[in-house]
Amino acid sequence: MTEKRRDKIRELITQYAIGTQSALVDRLNAEGFDVTQATVSRDIKALKLIKISDSRGNRRYAMPAAPEGDSPENDLSVFQNALLSMESAGGLVVIRTRSGMAMAIAAVIDRLKLDQVAGCVAGDDTIFVAVRITATPESAARAIRQRME
Repeated sequence: MTEKRRDKIRELITQYAIGTQSALVDRLNAEGFDVTQATVSRDIKALKLIKISDSRGNRRYAMPAAPEGDSPENDLSVFQNALLSMESAGGLVVIRTRSGMAMAIAAVIDRLKLDQVAGCVAGDDTIFVAVRITATPESAARAIRQRME
């Protein structure tokens, strides 16, 4: 039952902007799971959920960056939830993310092992993607976007 409930939590936070434990309890109860706030609190901790800000500044739960070898679905979710912009600048691709998410996105890009990308340097909300000499920043950005659709 625990794994089914946690799978449902993953699904719910991907589908809805859920920002509080009580909102998550309500959604789970509506889905037929008889849970308390204490149970949800333990699940949040076990799933290592993080809080991110949406475009309006509202905080909501999200899955953390997927560790090496984890599912591409988690990578896609992290990328889509955190990406704000991507542009070419000189020989680099500059990516802006939600605050605190740049390292997670850089790790996702590194796991893609794209021919156009030499590597990434990430701060809090900005990533510099070094482009290989055989590619252009535009082709690298295009390759990143295509793999993350």
